Amino acid sequence: MLFPSADDPPLQEQNNMEPQAPRGETRPAQLTKAELTLLYEEALYTFVHRSGKPAETHSADQNELLHYLQNAFQMDKAEHKVILEQVRQLKPPAIFLKITVKEAKGILAKDATGFSDPYCLLGVMVSEEHQEEETQRTGSPQPRRRQKAVVKDSIPQDQIQKTEVKKQTLNPIWNETFLLRVKDSRHAQLHMDMWDLDNVESMKHRLGEIHGINGLKRIFKDVKKAARKHDQDDFLGNVVIKLQDLPYTPEDEWYSLEPCTETYPDRGKCHLQLKLIHEERDTTLSKREPVFRIHRELLQQFVQFDRLQRRAEAVQGEVELSIPATTILSLHATQNDLSPFHQDLAKWLAYSKLYRCVEVSFICLLQHLTSIEYQWGLAQVTLQQQAQDELAESFMSFVDYGISLTQKYRDVFPTSDPKSAEHQQSLLRVLVQICKMKAFQKLCPSVPDLHDRLVDAIKTGTIDWYQTQKQLLEPMVKIEEEIVKSLVIFINQLTNDLTNDRKNRMKIFTGIVKVNLFNVTYLQLQELIAEDLREQVISIGGGKSKATIEGLFQLYQNLKQLMHQRIYLSSEDCPLPLNDFHKWFSEPLPKWLQMVYNSTVEMVQRAVKKDQLEAMGEKTKHSTSAVDIATCFTKIKQTWTELSWPDPEEAFVIMVKLTEDMCKIALLYCRLIEERAEELSVKGYRVNSSDSDVNGVRSLQCCVVLNNMKRLLEVISNLPEDLDWQGLKEDTANMITVDQIQNTLHTQLETVNSSINKKIQGVVQTLAQKLQADIKKHIHSLSTSSHAVPLDDMIVPLMSFLETEFAYMDTNLVQENFQSLLGFLWTHIIDVIHKTSHRGGVSQEFYTKLNYTLQHLLHCFHAEGNGLSLDELQTTSFEALETHLTLNAASTHLLIQKFCAKKIQQQTADENSKYGAVTIKVFYNNQVKQLHVEILNAVNLIPLDSNGTSDPFVQLTLEPKHIFPLADSKTTQRKDNDLNPLFDEVFEFSNVTPEQCRSVGACLLLTVFDHDTLGSDDLEGEAYFSLQDIPGLDSTEEALNVSKVPQSRLTLGHPKPKEDNILKLLEARKGDRDAQAFIKIRRQRERKSMET
Repeated sequence: MLFPSADDPPLQEQNNMEPQAPRGETRPAQLTKAELTLLYEEALYTFVHRSGKPAETHSADQNELLHYLQNAFQMDKAEHKVILEQVRQLKPPAIFLKITVKEAKGILAKDATGFSDPYCLLGVMVSEEHQEEETQRTGSPQPRRRQKAVVKDSIPQDQIQKTEVKKQTLNPIWNETFLLRVKDSRHAQLHMDMWDLDNVESMKHRLGEIHGINGLKRIFKDVKKAARKHDQDDFLGNVVIKLQDLPYTPEDEWYSLEPCTETYPDRGKCHLQLKLIHEERDTTLSKREPVFRIHRELLQQFVQFDRLQRRAEAVQGEVELSIPATTILSLHATQNDLSPFHQDLAKWLAYSKLYRCVEVSFICLLQHLTSIEYQWGLAQVTLQQQAQDELAESFMSFVDYGISLTQKYRDVFPTSDPKSAEHQQSLLRVLVQICKMKAFQKLCPSVPDLHDRLVDAIKTGTIDWYQTQKQLLEPMVKIEEEIVKSLVIFINQLTNDLTNDRKNRMKIFTGIVKVNLFNVTYLQLQELIAEDLREQVISIGGGKSKATIEGLFQLYQNLKQLMHQRIYLSSEDCPLPLNDFHKWFSEPLPKWLQMVYNSTVEMVQRAVKKDQLEAMGEKTKHSTSAVDIATCFTKIKQTWTELSWPDPEEAFVIMVKLTEDMCKIALLYCRLIEERAEELSVKGYRVNSSDSDVNGVRSLQCCVVLNNMKRLLEVISNLPEDLDWQGLKEDTANMITVDQIQNTLHTQLETVNSSINKKIQGVVQTLAQKLQADIKKHIHSLSTSSHAVPLDDMIVPLMSFLETEFAYMDTNLVQENFQSLLGFLWTHIIDVIHKTSHRGGVSQEFYTKLNYTLQHLLHCFHAEGNGLSLDELQTTSFEALETHLTLNAASTHLLIQKFCAKKIQQQTADENSKYGAVTIKVFYNNQVKQLHVEILNAVNLIPLDSNGTSDPFVQLTLEPKHIFPLADSKTTQRKDNDLNPLFDEVFEFSNVTPEQCRSVGACLLLTVFDHDTLGSDDLEGEAYFSLQDIPGLDSTEEALNVSKVPQSRLTLGHPKPKEDNILKLLEARKGDRDAQAFIKIRRQRERKSMET
């Protein structure tokens, strides 16, 4: 991760400017020639007096190092030679070996307790006898085996360093540091001997802790050794290291303790840190400047030079120090005993001066800051005030610069750069790390909170960016069209900027510095837009040109999209400056609606004019204009969605206007498509080259027109769902009543639906006219055909015609329109057959043909469920016609049977009668094949004589006569002057079979007369008793129990003259004896009837 460089060419191309910081300079201050010479002297002194050997990551080539230094400091050969010679003449530094004895592990146990009391003796010495051999060794430093007491016996006491004694342990920890003077680092060796301390007091202590025979043996052994060598301490091992093999960087390793003999070869390890450091450096800078400042200046010089080298080689990316620079810096830090803290401090101070012109690694900076923070508690005690001031200045300068970059984040970290997110994230992390450091809080106590400063910077940067973009988009010509156009682009750019902040930057700011970038920028832009655009938009008004009106609508949409982003605010409760922005557009709103209406009308007119009234395919039976009209309506619906007018009452008015416009357009389309069909018909236009019949073309065009209108009706019917009327109703519940909505929106829709349906019916009627004429001809031809022609043959021409025409219509009409056509034709057919039946005379064959035709047509139009439903076909008119034809086609005998069946049905329905009733018992005696009738009584007869009574008797006849030709009538005795006579007479009808009784209409007719001596008998009433279900008809195996036969009371009635249609049909059959005989009897009864 890298910080942006102000000198980086790609960034300059994007920004056209170099980021500036409130503090410090754009570039680090350049050193004077004298200062540069002194620093060069310091670098050469470090090189000349280097000790040890380079690591794998360092350069071992002294010519390479000198060449690098000469180029890095821009010294020519002469200057270099002079300064190098001067450095060689300077007093060499005093060299010390700085050794830290950290710990040991796994050492030998020399005491009886199983532990030791270890301590270390350290010294530096030169072995002359092995000088040549040790000089030739080129490998890594290896411990060399030595005799005991090398340090004690070979090195003066004042040059020996001794660690503390660690009691009773095999893993001692010391962490003690010593300085050992080194006179000849090339031939010197470090000797470290480790001993176990033994003295009299410890011996007494050990004797008190002896456990077992083994411990006692060890004590005896130690006493013997001490007596022999006059020495109580035990040798634990030693380490010998050649100083010339130490690396430039501090050596921190575990070394094996070597034995003096082969006894106990594994004596454990000791952890040492070694480095050769300088004292009394004779350079000018070393005498007057802090080491870490000199180190920082060297680092700055190397970084700048390496950066120039990389740019010259066209290498992009962060600056990584070259190997020679790393080598010199490592030597300088080691020689001057610069601690990791001071190294990090120097590096931070260096990079804090370079971050504006050098790409600095975030990880590197963060490591330095972390180290400073970690060691600050200890470092501040030794850090001089000048260094503290410089560190504070670097902190504040970096924070100020980082905030200045954040203020210009849109330009400094553009989303077009794939690495910009990483750069911005790195910067914010470093800012946070600085501000939470104890060093920063100690040194910079009065600095404002980072969060607040960043919020202020973002707001300021947003205002600056807003004004810049506004100026860039300012139109050259100040006319309303150009002004609106520039505003449209401007708001779109603001919306895109907010989207970028939300998608690409908000997580970075929120996660690192806890700043909701989107909230800050969105609210700031809301204020700026509201203040800037309100008066400007209102002053334009409704717009004078079409381009301005369209531009205002686009501006409204862009503002609405910007407002839509409020859903991403962390809190949506706060009022926003743009909440009422729609009010700015109240004046152009009517013009928008009218513009949409006008453009839609033009689209419809063009669509119909291009339409050739050809179906678009086998499954798509409407033409192109039907698709276009749906598209036109979709455009209007889209306008409603794009408006999303916030004010509910005004939104309702807009909806009423849009609905009214769509209804007008729908009716306009119906009129235009009919005119187009007429136009194509007049021109004799043919859809297919094979359609030679103009009438066929006309029919096909009518089919397409019907389908188009049906498609339009579907589109119109979906308006409530498409425009969300229910949602509008809920939004305006407290403002607009349900009746208002019904009387405006729904009434408009119902009216236009009704109008379109009427037009559909009109086109259906036009399409059906030719079929109606042909159907009428076929029915007339059928009705007048010879009776000799079989019915199946007679019906063929009509059915073939319908099959052909229906197949054609089914192919070219959508299902709903085809059903409508069938319904229209069915009504016409009912009417034609009805009229034909009343002009055809009384021939049974005539009505049979018509009835046969009607039934076939019923099946044809039903088409096994694929046509009209039976409910649609079997209307009241159909049932009346069917009954009429059925009766007229029936034989006389069948008509009489139907008449009797009808009378039986009426008898069952009449429970009360003013003419009285008669009680009978009837059953069939299957054994003797006789019908047994008992006349029991009559009650409540009406008085027909002048004396207020009657002389009643009952006449019994079996009807119809053609079913019971051998059954004679029977009569009871007369009961004088009795209105409730008791007859109690039995009658037997012989030669009557069960089959006759089960016949349709088979009944016993009971007629009660009043006997008159001088004239004809008067009619008291008649009753019909059905014989179909009388007891005994099925009793063939066992005798009928007569006592269980129920009595039946039949009400008496009088016939109504000229009322029954069956009698009228029979009366019309003048040449039929049976018909006339039956009619004669019925007319006689009617003349005696008291019903008028």
